[in-house]
Amino acid sequence: MTLTAPPPPALTEVAAAPTGPRRRRRTRGNGSGTRTLISAIDLKRHRVAYLVAITVTMLLFAAVFLYPMWWMATSALQTPAELAEGKAIVLPSSWHPENYATAWTTMRMGKFFLNTAFYALGGWLIQLVVDVLAAYALSKLRPIFSRIVLGGMLASLMLPASALLVPAYLTVADLPIFGWNLLNTPWALWLPAAANAFNVYVLKRFFDQIPNDLLDAAAIDGAGRLRVLWSIVLPLSRPVLGVVSIFAIIGIWKDFLWPLLVLQDPEKQTLSVALARLANTSQVPQTEFMAGLVIASVPMIVIFLIFQRSIIGGLSAGSMKG
Repeated sequence: MTLTAPPPPALTEVAAAPTGPRRRRRTRGNGSGTRTLISAIDLKRHRVAYLVAITVTMLLFAAVFLYPMWWMATSALQTPAELAEGKAIVLPSSWHPENYATAWTTMRMGKFFLNTAFYALGGWLIQLVVDVLAAYALSKLRPIFSRIVLGGMLASLMLPASALLVPAYLTVADLPIFGWNLLNTPWALWLPAAANAFNVYVLKRFFDQIPNDLLDAAAIDGAGRLRVLWSIVLPLSRPVLGVVSIFAIIGIWKDFLWPLLVLQDPEKQTLSVALARLANTSQVPQTEFMAGLVIASVPMIVIFLIFQRSIIGGLSAGSMKG
């Protein structure tokens, strides 16, 4: 029998000991190999102070962002006299939930609700078609001057929205080449919304991460450009398509200034424009107006709470390689 002597203790310690940079990374991090601003040892020493600071910060931000919505919801439960006092309250002294039902009927919110839903769904569909085709062309087809076109789209994001109101209004009032007047029609909302540079950029960044070898294999099998887009690119792009869809619907739903300019017919106005018009031209109590604002904001709040993880995940899906 042959016995093998164990290695010397010095060699064992050297082999087991981490290298210099790795040791520094662990001591500076939180124990998982990741560098952080505060080390794990400091967190253990001052855990109570850390928890207090995080709790106070979260409560402060929650109060700043949530209290205006809470005030709007509770103001609709008061009487007009109590609301006219203008006091900042946490709970109203009297509760009148019937103000919501009265606001729904007296301000005909059902009709304007349907108008806004129709505009939002139509705008979502047109935005998806136009922006997906534009992003696919810029990412995979790459025609001549594609970089100049993309640069012009991104440059438009640097301009304030108010600077584009007059050119966009003149374009909608007298459509070039055709000479059509699109005012008081859904196209006045849909066509300007379709030219969304931000959505095109987000989609293009995601399409850039799709391997070209996969598209080349489909082309060898006889698939055309549109077939590749429909059968390969779109199924792989469901996360970012969901994000763009949510942004499109929310953008049209909450928009106020542009629908106010192009939808002058009261019967065709969106919910936000109709509420502002009724508050200025009719004898609607402020409590019912507040109730109308709450009803108009509930759908978008619910959509955001349901799809908030999809929004964050979809935006970051195409931002990293590997």
